Amino acid sequence: MVVAAGRPIAPPPFAGGDPSGREGLLSAPVRWPRADAFERPLSALRGVGPTYEGLAAEAGVKTINDLLWRLPGTYADAPDRRLLGDLQPREQASVRVEVASSRRVRVRRRGLSVVEAIVVDDSGRRKAVWFNRHWVLDQLVPGRSLILEGRLEKKGFVVSDHQLIDDDTVTTAACGPPRPPGLEDEAPRARHSAGGEIGPARWRRWVWQACQAAGDLGDPLPSRLLAGRRLPAASDAIREAHFPSSQESSAIARRRLAYEELFLHQVVLAGLRSNGSLRRERATAIDGIPAISAGWLEQLPFRLTDDQRAGIEQIGADIGRPHPMRRLLMGEVGSGKTVIAIWAMLRAVESGRQAALMAPTEVLADQHVSTVSRLLRGSSVKVGVLTGSSSPAERERVLASLASGEPSIVIGTHALLEKPVEFGGLSLCVIDEEHRFGVRQRDRLDRKAPRGERAHVLHLSATPIPRTLSLTSYGDLEVTAIRQLPSGRRSVETRLVDEADRAEAFQEVRAEVARGRQAFVVCPLVEESEKIQARAAGAEAERLRNGEFADLEVGLIHGRMSAERKQVAMSAFESGKTDVLVATTVIEVGIDVPNATVMVIEGAERFGLSQLHQLRGRVGRGEFGGCCLLMSSSGSPTAQRRLSALVSEPDGFRLAEIDLEMRGEGEVTGTRQSGLPRFRLARLPRDSELLESAREDLDRLLGEEGGLDAPVFGPMNQVARHRFDRTGAIR
Repeated sequence: MVVAAGRPIAPPPFAGGDPSGREGLLSAPVRWPRADAFERPLSALRGVGPTYEGLAAEAGVKTINDLLWRLPGTYADAPDRRLLGDLQPREQASVRVEVASSRRVRVRRRGLSVVEAIVVDDSGRRKAVWFNRHWVLDQLVPGRSLILEGRLEKKGFVVSDHQLIDDDTVTTAACGPPRPPGLEDEAPRARHSAGGEIGPARWRRWVWQACQAAGDLGDPLPSRLLAGRRLPAASDAIREAHFPSSQESSAIARRRLAYEELFLHQVVLAGLRSNGSLRRERATAIDGIPAISAGWLEQLPFRLTDDQRAGIEQIGADIGRPHPMRRLLMGEVGSGKTVIAIWAMLRAVESGRQAALMAPTEVLADQHVSTVSRLLRGSSVKVGVLTGSSSPAERERVLASLASGEPSIVIGTHALLEKPVEFGGLSLCVIDEEHRFGVRQRDRLDRKAPRGERAHVLHLSATPIPRTLSLTSYGDLEVTAIRQLPSGRRSVETRLVDEADRAEAFQEVRAEVARGRQAFVVCPLVEESEKIQARAAGAEAERLRNGEFADLEVGLIHGRMSAERKQVAMSAFESGKTDVLVATTVIEVGIDVPNATVMVIEGAERFGLSQLHQLRGRVGRGEFGGCCLLMSSSGSPTAQRRLSALVSEPDGFRLAEIDLEMRGEGEVTGTRQSGLPRFRLARLPRDSELLESAREDLDRLLGEEGGLDAPVFGPMNQVARHRFDRTGAIR
């Protein structure tokens, strides 16, 4: 029984019987045992021979399960019935006609086929046209009656769907399974799309047969769970989704099936989160006496926020277990994630082991070296550096120290992944801006732990990740969110500036420099391009040196510079020798210059929303506050919406949600980051509420049953393995 808005909806009239109500005329429907239903080939259906089986496979349908989950995209009431003489241009309508003649039309356009038929009724005759359905020609026999749906165009009545009307309908139905509701039925009808050379009507007939057996498939979800969410059983939902009895019940059916898909996806991710394969792997439990880390926290020149303390507690519990930690630490710009990472690395060192921090760029690695060295000043902890620009002598010294197993912290880039780099006692890896590394790269680092072990891994992300995304793309990781900012940290004033007001913007920069402060000017390109009309960092730096900032020290930094030149440029800015630093997004994360108070972002519409938030987080990090000027001349409504959101919203977590809503299932940030996974039926972020419900229900069920090994999860695990691969990707 389907339930909606607190009242039951009767099952569809065709459930278990003839849609016309002719009980007793029908033979028993096809039935299959549940065990092999998912693997059952499409040829198990009547009317599916080798030719159609091959065509269906080309359309992505190989099994009964594929067919049942090839759900209609839209639903609509049957269009009004008209006579041919009463048709109005471009009006959706249906007509009952007889075929007078038909032919296939030769066309020059490759990949296009056209079939035409002259059709007649009591009001006259018209031309009917089918595009890319050449197989219908065999059905258009003169004298045959049929119902057409479509609309009148200049070229004729363009057919979107059709149904043959035979005199022997009852006889045919009596010899096989009941016929699916046809175009003559008044109930809302699902639009089964064509696929390859198979038309909607044939898909409908096949799905109708499969739906007769759907009741035997059982339900992977527990009845108590469905009752709690007032959702129908799977077999009822599948039938209603394909052959709805009302618009309301079809919406409930699709919601039920989307919930099931999201729930089973969470089951897969829960298996990964509980360390599935990692559960069988060992890690060194870091649970000794905090001889160094506790004292270090107490002597910090600032108080930890409640979020930071909660993060430390969660990570401490993780690394205290003999299985590898996999945790994502994400937080607002300037929320203090690095302090938590340093604490975790100190725990490894004081336990007699080694810790590694890997960053995607040398600029960011150098910033980490500066921060870690400053915060550990006066301690006995050794900190090594290994990047592509490390001198041979320094490289040899660090490699020897790591190979010996000497307790220490090493900070580096991809250089840490190279074969010559061997650790004698690696137990913790911190991976900053983790989305910039490939999965295999991240995996190579934690496998450098001693033989038979895996290192604990802490992923850092300065880009707050929307909960919808964290529950799917990052669902195999435990997540810690740091939302609170340290006391005294001010939000950055953000303003939108038209290109015509460039002079006023740069005058504001001059005023800040006159007060002894510094500024960034960010450009979307490194070099000028004929194809892209946007400011380039190199040319802009030169122009500013000879123009608005001729009396100031103007520096330049971008990703194509050598590591040595980038380090020189950053050192000059950090020391105050440079007044204005022209840069690309190479400064997006990790740059901490408290004296920088103003940023001008050229061509702001060319950056992602979360990326803009990261960029503005580079100013206002000291006691003087900060200002970010978004310069744009774009008239695009989408660009203006994004920039306006940044102006009005200081919260990075809320901005991430807005960014996700605007971008949908594509990229989530201006930098490369995993997008939302695609499902067969569920659509994110549209179905975020369903996803939240599925996760809540799964967590509660796990708590009640004690884990994924409980009997209630047996059917769920079985179905989930058919729907998703071991990484959580849909099959």
